Amino acid sequence: MPHYEPWSEERARAVIGEYSHLEGPLMPMLHAVQETFGHVPDAVVPMLAELLNVSRAEVHGVVTFYHDFRHEPAGRHVLKLCRAEACQAAGGDALADHAEHRLGCKLGETTADGRVTVEPIYCLGLCATAPSAMLDGRIVARLTERRLDALIAEAQS
Repeated sequence: MPHYEPWSEERARAVIGEYSHLEGPLMPMLHAVQETFGHVPDAVVPMLAELLNVSRAEVHGVVTFYHDFRHEPAGRHVLKLCRAEACQAAGGDALADHAEHRLGCKLGETTADGRVTVEPIYCLGLCATAPSAMLDGRIVARLTERRLDALIAEAQS
């Protein structure tokens, strides 16, 4: 269960400063900011742009292009459901609908109690054992409605 720090400009500068020695540090900086605060706050975009001598638009473009960067903190648990073609062909659409119904939120949203964020992911590389999902970084293959219910119950506890 992740624990995120409250936003602090001073802390953000310290976090991104740890990567300033790298060549092409934007991605590692963004990941570190998200690991620290649970998302990439809008306030960090101009900080990164200034530090890296790039435009705010360039930083914003990277943040919005990659699906893993969040604009709001995730729930305590993150359930990712594979939405790639092999998983869809193996029943992934019905499982995604089932998860949305059970959790009371759509893909890309967090439950009202803040416990679970459910997200689409486009290929976990388990096509031979589709459909698949990932709960808090733990991959689950050969997903069935029963196994999905168990993952949801685990995430809601």
